[in-house]
Amino acid sequence: MLKGGYTGKILRVNLSSNKIDIEDTNEEWAENFIGGRGYGTRLLIDEIDPKIDPLSEENKLIIATGPIGSTFAPSSGRVMVITKGALNGAIACSNAGGHFAAELKRAGFDLIIIEGKAEKPVYLWIYKGRAELRDASKLMGKSTRETDKLLRKLTHPEVSTMEIGPAAEKLSLIANITVEGYRAAGRTGVGAVMGSKNLKAIAVYGDGTIRVAEPDAFKKAVYESRSILSKDPFSGGGGAKYGTSSLVGLINKVGGFPTLNAHDAYFEKAKNITGKVLTEKYLIKAEACDSCQISCGRVTEIKEGKYKGMKGAGPEFETIWAFGANCGIDDMESIIVANYICNEYGLDTISAGATIACAMDLFEAGYIPEQDIGFPLRFGDSEAMVRAVQMMAEQSTDFGKLLAKGSYRLAEHYGHPEFSMTVKKQEFPAYDPRAIKGIGLEYATSNRGACHVRGYTVGPEVMGGLDKNTYEGKAKLTIKLQDFTAALDSTGICLFTTYGLKAEHIAKLFSKATGFECDAREFVKKGERIWNLERIFNIKAGFTKEDDRLPERMEKEPIKSGASKGEITDLSKMLPEYYKLRGWDEYGIPTGEKLKELGLEGML
Repeated sequence: MLKGGYTGKILRVNLSSNKIDIEDTNEEWAENFIGGRGYGTRLLIDEIDPKIDPLSEENKLIIATGPIGSTFAPSSGRVMVITKGALNGAIACSNAGGHFAAELKRAGFDLIIIEGKAEKPVYLWIYKGRAELRDASKLMGKSTRETDKLLRKLTHPEVSTMEIGPAAEKLSLIANITVEGYRAAGRTGVGAVMGSKNLKAIAVYGDGTIRVAEPDAFKKAVYESRSILSKDPFSGGGGAKYGTSSLVGLINKVGGFPTLNAHDAYFEKAKNITGKVLTEKYLIKAEACDSCQISCGRVTEIKEGKYKGMKGAGPEFETIWAFGANCGIDDMESIIVANYICNEYGLDTISAGATIACAMDLFEAGYIPEQDIGFPLRFGDSEAMVRAVQMMAEQSTDFGKLLAKGSYRLAEHYGHPEFSMTVKKQEFPAYDPRAIKGIGLEYATSNRGACHVRGYTVGPEVMGGLDKNTYEGKAKLTIKLQDFTAALDSTGICLFTTYGLKAEHIAKLFSKATGFECDAREFVKKGERIWNLERIFNIKAGFTKEDDRLPERMEKEPIKSGASKGEITDLSKMLPEYYKLRGWDEYGIPTGEKLKELGLEGML
């Protein structure tokens, strides 16, 4: 019997048959895979064939919480969406903040399994342990914020919601799932999977409480963790003041800020798009997710000029980079507007901005005719950038439909896939692998495609005093952080807590909440088990060693300016060591010995 942390119940919703069942949470899986990302992946690999079309009825969408969610542990309100990703067919786990995870647990459920496809658009209403499917015809075509507001009228004023926007309804491969109209499970096209099932939204309200196994010890661990975070420069104040955009100046200063579709990694005009500028000119207030003391969320408003009066959430650091430096743009207002459009339509801002940058690159190289677009699309043209984002969101033209498929398919369509800065067809974020070597290995080996939050080697490499330009030790560092992050995600705690908290702190919170004895070493071992399970899914889906690579631009085109001028990256100096340290063979496949060690025998 589960002692604490979990509700012990799973909601299974079959959209094809309109049938809803309640099942028990598997105690063995909870202990071995924690919850959230880990438990969801274990369940997915057990229930679907990894080779299926991600937009087919056979795919499943798992909405999962962690065992520490809905407690007062710091920043423990993360919800995870696990599925086969629409963008690239790899294992997907997209992580979002807000209050949905806590509300779902208060309603009595650890996770939701969505299967099948509804005949007509529906939304799922979960209320105090009960659930029903309702007609969503009046919600179709509505923006994410409009959907959230309408659901509060249709269900309960204090609900938490997950919804898709018009982009996902039209199956954009870079569509996200929005939480409460302002937070997003952004990457890998999870929104398209939800859209393919004719599921417009989920609304949940509960009034239950979550017990923990050792209340006094858990309370002590929580206060200890909160005290540590209060003393950290970011989590203790900087996060609320400047948010994630505080990183713009730092990453640009070290020459690791991909610019002009990564033709460079230093943006001369970065001073115009920093967190300081965002805060002083546009910030209305900072916002926090459930149980969070960091408050890194932004609520902004454009107070003058042609976009005067526009208001919304964000932008975050990655968004500022994607529509800013990567497109050669230093007009903060245009960046904010592009972000707002993505929020309303439900698009991943990293992939959206990187796809526009790729289009600009292809246009300037002469590979995209102007008549295909309808106007010139050049680096630095902020008005053209906003127009292109609107086209992508609406899919109102053939070119807009191409943009909505992401940069890889766009570049492939025009005969030059090498212009797409992707790994496993997913656009990489705001850190240049030539300047920061460990992040290059992280991108290449990430199970869901290029990703900075599957380890975040940038922390120790840029802010922690390690040599960012050396290859030595980066394989070991990447593995350590990937395993830790896999376990951390699965608990429901936010990655930003790791600015101050170590594995022993998270392990203690997990142990005291659930009653599963677990020290730091065992906690990270659970993360290794989850990481290998994700790798197994991808191998079964058809991914090979050849997919663990970086765009050739990273290896052949040196950085042109800034502190990292002249740098390239050579993955061959890290990848073989990475495989060996992981206990995988030379082809990147986990050995039988490693699978036995992790209790994953027979899974591959």
